Amino acid sequence: MNITNAIFGISGNRLTQTEKEFFNKYNPLGVILFARNIKNREQLKQLILEIKSAITHKYLIIMIDQEGGRVARMKPPYWPKKPNALSLANNPIKLQQVTADIAQSLSQIGINCDTLPVLDVLTPATHDVIGDRAFGTCPNKVVECGTIQANTLLDNNILPVIKHIPGHGRAASDSHLELPKVDASLQELGQTDFIPFKALNNMPLAMTAHILYTKIDAKNPATQSSKMLDIMRNDIGFTGLIMTDDLSMQALTGSYAERTQKSLHADCDLILHCNGNINEMQEIADNCYHLTNKQLAKLEQFI
Repeated sequence: MNITNAIFGISGNRLTQTEKEFFNKYNPLGVILFARNIKNREQLKQLILEIKSAITHKYLIIMIDQEGGRVARMKPPYWPKKPNALSLANNPIKLQQVTADIAQSLSQIGINCDTLPVLDVLTPATHDVIGDRAFGTCPNKVVECGTIQANTLLDNNILPVIKHIPGHGRAASDSHLELPKVDASLQELGQTDFIPFKALNNMPLAMTAHILYTKIDAKNPATQSSKMLDIMRNDIGFTGLIMTDDLSMQALTGSYAERTQKSLHADCDLILHCNGNINEMQEIADNCYHLTNKQLAKLEQFI
């Protein structure tokens, strides 16, 4: 079965006929859900059944950003609010329990992938877009907490996505709105930012940082930089599938065809597009490729 190497958002709380036809035609790896897609528990269950009817391959990823704190797409009163990462950094037992609670709430509804853990190492410059979503300033503390969180998700049959490889903590601006620039050397990054990603380099999925690391590649953000992807795979040693962060973020420029082509030519495995705009999705899908057996085998061991 041919599976397109993309994960797409959807527009509302039911699949439209156009979306059903699109998914039937392109058979993407998965779908990412946002608050706009969620009204209540029963509606979300029904939506997930619709997705599974439209995309029928066994590798289907239904993904969500359910971190706790301010990043949680499933909200009260149907799902209780959970603490943010920073507040749990010094309480490993509570971190494990909170993560297990999140995982079980996802599993019960039919979601099998969460974009956790955040492995970015905080610095004095870290923009608030990361802020309390991360575990702190100490790389080893991030490793400890990230390992607990990732393994707890896996123990509950939820695929973790480590992010934002190779590290968003030095970025002083929000990549949703503009392209952050980081001037640290490869040596500096290796001594701090890379450490958590290297420690969890055997996880199934990683999400890139849309950041320009000027000392390594002054022209291309990490998502679209073959130099940075080489570092992710060889220096950091990440063995799973690398997905872009959302291609619709303003850190990236060019048409959606160009954004897709640049990311894939750099050696990203998966394209992520979140906003549910069907015209943009069409342009991306037309520039994607089918996942190889080797790529699918990286997921197989975790499913």
